[in-house]
Amino acid sequence: MATEIPNISANGQLPGISTLPARVTLHPRFHSHFLSADRDITVYVPPQYDQQPDRHFPVLYLHDGQNLFDPGTSFVPGRTWRVAETADETIEAGAVQPLIIVGIANTGDRRIAEYTPVPDWKMGGGDADKYGRLIIEELMPFIHANYRTLRGREHTGMGGSSLGGLATLYLGLQYPEIFGRLAVLSPSVWWNHKSIIGYINEVRLDHRPRIWLDVGDAEGRRTLADADLLERRLKANGWRSEVDLHYERISGGTHDEGAWAERVGPLLRFLFPSDSMIPADREHSF
Repeated sequence: MATEIPNISANGQLPGISTLPARVTLHPRFHSHFLSADRDITVYVPPQYDQQPDRHFPVLYLHDGQNLFDPGTSFVPGRTWRVAETADETIEAGAVQPLIIVGIANTGDRRIAEYTPVPDWKMGGGDADKYGRLIIEELMPFIHANYRTLRGREHTGMGGSSLGGLATLYLGLQYPEIFGRLAVLSPSVWWNHKSIIGYINEVRLDHRPRIWLDVGDAEGRRTLADADLLERRLKANGWRSEVDLHYERISGGTHDEGAWAERVGPLLRFLFPSDSMIPADREHSF
């Protein structure tokens, strides 16, 4: 469990006091040759990591890493996605296979640029290709070198919300041979006149990633309509409901960390189910 912090400072941190949950390690100021800003990396390992020292584990990479584990760094101080706690609960319940989860912190003012695949005429952006190279060419080798990982698309996932959901979908479809499982929460389909829809229609894949897609029904009519459109386009391009695509409208779901925290358990169960939870007729979809 995370250390309880009664008084969080204005910047969301208390010097000298760790608020990270158990088995979450901070790797500060990770440097890239593709993007100028350094960023913190946080890594969760499951209880089995120390209990079974010869075992290797699948990996899920998540954007907006400062919002995932530590209440002292979250965008809303004290409110996180509770990723470590939820992963522990679902793994110990036998519903989710033990996995490593890597949080990639955003870089503040550069977040929009790094999470968007093409520039918007008013808002700029368009550095997602460089961000993807950071993940694939720099971060993934670092994780493989320092943690006991399983490699291959069937063992590698990516996820994020809002613009992080957009980046996840774009990079997942650009690198389907690397990422086999995608968590796309409340995606910003609207970016640059919904250009991601055209990308889905144009891309040709040898492998379709398994996708969790969701939206809260309290996120606004446009966001709901865009998520519905995205689901239709994915299905028109070969994805199959409850086989390699799960789409869910979350009743009362809002566009914030607390709402996304409620979706962590379900998305882990869909993307990384334990072997005992996979129906025999769906094993081929992994």
